[in-house]
Amino acid sequence: MFGLGLPEVVIIAIVAIVIFGPKKIPELGNALGKTLRGFKEELNSDDDDETTAEQEKQ
Repeated sequence: MFGLGLPEVVIIAIVAIVIFGPKKIPELGNALGKTLRGFKEELNSDDDDETTAEQEKQ
């Protein structure tokens, strides 16, 4: 995962818990998931738009 080993991931997780607190972490994960899901949907919809435009030309 991005060239990070287990010790680095553990340190990053500990720092995140200290900075944001254990109650805020799930909220941040949820927001990140929604953002990534929306980004992925937009990428897929752009592909669909291009496919539709190519079909209309023919």
